[in-house]
Amino acid sequence: MESIIIGFLGGCTGLAFASVLQFVSVSTTNFQTFSELAFRFRLSHGIFLKAMAFTLLMGFFGGILPAFRASRMNI
Repeated sequence: MESIIIGFLGGCTGLAFASVLQFVSVSTTNFQTFSELAFRFRLSHGIFLKAMAFTLLMGFFGGILPAFRASRMNI
């Protein structure tokens, strides 16, 4: 349970930083043709849900082996 909570907090932190990138526009210039290409990062609900599901799964799978090992140890 602890690793899932840590994964959840890490996912929330990562998504908070990623949401700030929505306000940044990145552009590059081709100096041979003098054309410019600009793009932005967009955080949709689908990306949000997939990212949170991934962090919860990583927290679960990252904590399951240590939990099994700790449950079999003698006190």
